[in-house]
Amino acid sequence: MDKTCLFDVALFKQAQIEYTIKEVYKALLEKGYDPLNQIVGYLVTGKPSYISNHKNARSKMMEIDRELIVAFLLENYLK
Repeated sequence: MDKTCLFDVALFKQAQIEYTIKEVYKALLEKGYDPLNQIVGYLVTGKPSYISNHKNARSKMMEIDRELIVAFLLENYLK
């Protein structure tokens, strides 16, 4: 316990974005929607109505800035 622990806010934020996207995806799937189309619709238009309220998916998605979600997705796709 002599070493100082480091906390990386960027990694925490990325983990939060990934967790949220997966939770929203599952909620949309449960409701019978095509999660990919719904999430893309939300990201492109900014209209929260593309995301169902099921399991608070809409509010979870709206907690994160859309630009951060797009940046996260691109960064992980291009790696």
